[in-house]
Amino acid sequence: MAESNDWWTSPTESESGRLIMVTGRRDVAAFRNNPRFDKRVEVTWRYDEADASGMPDLKTSELMEQVQDALQATFTKDPVAVLTGIYTGDGERNWVFYTLSLHIFQKKLNEALAGFDMLPLTFHAEEDPGWEEYSEMKEISEIN
Repeated sequence: MAESNDWWTSPTESESGRLIMVTGRRDVAAFRNNPRFDKRVEVTWRYDEADASGMPDLKTSELMEQVQDALQATFTKDPVAVLTGIYTGDGERNWVFYTLSLHIFQKKLNEALAGFDMLPLTFHAEEDPGWEEYSEMKEISEIN
């Protein structure tokens, strides 16, 4: 991940009362102020091997970190998307990106993940020109 001062982490709870660790990126102004970065993509990895608090087991966690490093390296090299938030807990990890093109995002994502075996990922994309999800994530950190 980028330098630790570029990110913050805050615990919160899921609707079922389980721990969720929320990690958000601070240095997003250049992307947020660019109206072309108006599409939000959520990449979700649901995992069955969780500890009692809903966090991934060590093997899954290590693989998730490798995947995250590959994603960040790809999008740092070619900044067509920015990773803004990571939610981990209650049986899943969600990476939240803002991008200027869903087609290019998909192409770069596939490039980043080419070295991995098939991963249990699902995707959701929608327009979010006001970065509402990012604002809500920041509110979580201010509450906790």
